[in-house]
Amino acid sequence: MLTRPEIKAYLRRIGIGEIQPPSLEFLAELHRAHVSAVSWQTVDIVAGRPVPIDLDASVRLMLENRSGYCFHLNGAFSVLLRSLGFRIYRHRAGVQPAGQEPRLSGFHLGLTVGLTDPSGQEQRYIVDVGLGDMPFEPIPLQDGTYEQGPLRYQVERSVVAEGGWRLVHDPLASFVGVDFAPEELEDIEEFKPRHEFYSRSPESPWHQLFLVRNRHAEGSNELRGCIWSRRDANGIEKIEIRSKSQWLEVLGDVFREHLTAYSRLERDELWHRVWKRHEEWKKEKMQQSNP
Repeated sequence: MLTRPEIKAYLRRIGIGEIQPPSLEFLAELHRAHVSAVSWQTVDIVAGRPVPIDLDASVRLMLENRSGYCFHLNGAFSVLLRSLGFRIYRHRAGVQPAGQEPRLSGFHLGLTVGLTDPSGQEQRYIVDVGLGDMPFEPIPLQDGTYEQGPLRYQVERSVVAEGGWRLVHDPLASFVGVDFAPEELEDIEEFKPRHEFYSRSPESPWHQLFLVRNRHAEGSNELRGCIWSRRDANGIEKIEIRSKSQWLEVLGDVFREHLTAYSRLERDELWHRVWKRHEEWKKEKMQQSNP
């Protein structure tokens, strides 16, 4: 549990001024604020400086104006919510990439929140601030279709997790969907081997992929290496970033990532590494189009 000063510091981090009693309205405000202010990212992994996913370490990331990926983001958010008096439940989950089958791999930390309705019954909501182009607001844990800005989500029964549920993502999103197991997890110990793989293995999809994503009311942003993708109701616009100054500006202004844990020299090294990989990617793409 967080102390009151820590709660206030966390809330300041995401732009919320006052502590309120638990309610659906406050939960939605917290969710919107978190996904707008704190990006999903692989910065520390690509830099070779992965951060542990212990809940205390994840909260420190937030309080130090840093970020991480699903284990850090949902882990820290779950601590904040519980400290504010919400009933939170952690779940084993698995993200389905495009072209692959649904799976319950444990490579994602899922969250639900229980709120008591006027009849005294608990209503569950899916909350997720750790999916990149994630939902902007909590989604009821009830079968149905939910539109949030230009993105559409669907909740249905999972076919890979008995008694579980599935969040189907928008057809144009970065992944197909997420399956959740219904069992509540008391801690996050079982995710640590997954984090070790994701953050250190050469086989990890994030090992050399600099990726930052965030969500806002009208759409989402993604910076993949040096390609900035902006999505809104009109579609997706892609912009190539060709200079370090522009890259740092986009990171700071769009994603609120100021690389505060990195020195000027380390930022230069990170930029050169990302630019080199971008040039290699363009060359590979050209070769594929001109065999």
